[in-house]
Amino acid sequence: MQIHELKRKNPNKKSRKVGRGGLRGKTSGRGHKGQKQHGSHGIRAEIRDQIKKLPKLRGRGVNSNKSIQADNVAVNVAVIEANFAAGDTVNSTTLKEKGLIRGVAARKATVKILGNGELTKKVTVEGCLVSASAANKISKAGGSVA
Repeated sequence: MQIHELKRKNPNKKSRKVGRGGLRGKTSGRGHKGQKQHGSHGIRAEIRDQIKKLPKLRGRGVNSNKSIQADNVAVNVAVIEANFAAGDTVNSTTLKEKGLIRGVAARKATVKILGNGELTKKVTVEGCLVSASAANKISKAGGSVA
């Protein structure tokens, strides 16, 4: 083997440039004559004018499919068992003080208590969403959901 016979194991992939002959053909899938065949010079969509008039939809851009409402922060019953004493009140502020919820979630999102784990302590849950299994475990331990 000579030095000029060496080849790379994986050659570089070249990005396909559309509209310059080759595999895509004469019009490159863009039809034929007119304004719409050229890049970035299409006919302006009428819906843009309507979106500008709606403040709720204005400026959402790339994340337009993302919900405006913040997600719920999940906290399991096992976490409450490990971090709270009997007779304590569980709400978003006490969870934040103990460092169980942090960042943007602690300010914006609502907290949901889920029923994963066991609970033996009597606690009071306030201002949180509670799943059916978690509410059942809290009431069995002598606690209450407000």
